[in-house]
Amino acid sequence: MSVTLMDCTLRDGANVVGKGFDAEITDMILDGLTSCGVPIIEFGNAGGIGAYEIAGFTQALPDKEYLEIAQKYLNRGSELGMFLNAKRYREANVALAKENGLSFLRVGADAGELDISIQPIKDIKKHGMKAFYSLMKSYILTPDELADEAKALEDAGLDEITIMDSAGTMLPDQAAEYTEKLVKAVSIPVAFHCHSNLGLSAANALEAYKNGAKILDCGLMGMARSAGNLATEVCVGMMQRYGEMKNIDLYKMLEFIETRLMPAMERHNYHNSITPLDLTLGISGCHSSFVKTFKAVSKEMKVNLFKLIVEVSAVNRKNPSEALIREIAGKIA
Repeated sequence: MSVTLMDCTLRDGANVVGKGFDAEITDMILDGLTSCGVPIIEFGNAGGIGAYEIAGFTQALPDKEYLEIAQKYLNRGSELGMFLNAKRYREANVALAKENGLSFLRVGADAGELDISIQPIKDIKKHGMKAFYSLMKSYILTPDELADEAKALEDAGLDEITIMDSAGTMLPDQAAEYTEKLVKAVSIPVAFHCHSNLGLSAANALEAYKNGAKILDCGLMGMARSAGNLATEVCVGMMQRYGEMKNIDLYKMLEFIETRLMPAMERHNYHNSITPLDLTLGISGCHSSFVKTFKAVSKEMKVNLFKLIVEVSAVNRKNPSEALIREIAGKIA
């Protein structure tokens, strides 16, 4: 069983600042995500390509500015793409995405709105890009109805389909059932997009993974509309304990969040609910009472604090001595 990750910070996460991040934060996040090896990145404004002009999403940069910022990140090994709301579809925007080197466009429509989505999918494929799809508000259809719609969308040429729990209303057994039904209905990868309104985004992601989802949608620090998404770093930390997502550099990601992203977002009054340190304690099983010693050794020996905690805890998480911490810090250094 293998699962990968799509980071939606720069699209869904843009809701925390209006409709889109400024150029500085956009560039910073693209740098951070691509440097850590995040495989799929959705960026642009919160409403998708074309929303600036068509829907007045002017609390964001125009699409061309986001596309210009992205140019230097196209060859770092990550697939970059944008969202496209089917109700705002214009073929000119598909051509714009292709001209600027995007790998995919992800069409989005409410579950049950199959008819307005077929032409955008065909045009995306015609322009030589991957066509992804978000079944927004998936819960308004039954699992069987959603599976039937997914099959019809696959027949239109789709490359990947996302079950989107847009209101964060699903319970884990529902996430499991929806995923299981779609995985059986289609041959293309099924993704799951969690929201945290019931505090169940991680539990739902786990159920989706266990029932065959191949892609999990996330946002750095949980940034997204309403109560937020499953945090990217939480997803990676959790999945790496299952032996998945090993190609993503979690320690580098946590350092990026700690030193660059958190300070930048605090200026926008957004605060991280699960800090990199707290997440690391959860990943490793290290008790917080040992943190003071870990921090002192990490600073003195100039090693990544998060990696040090994990590697020491793999040897002794009951009562790690300073001598052991120093020994392993030396090996890391």
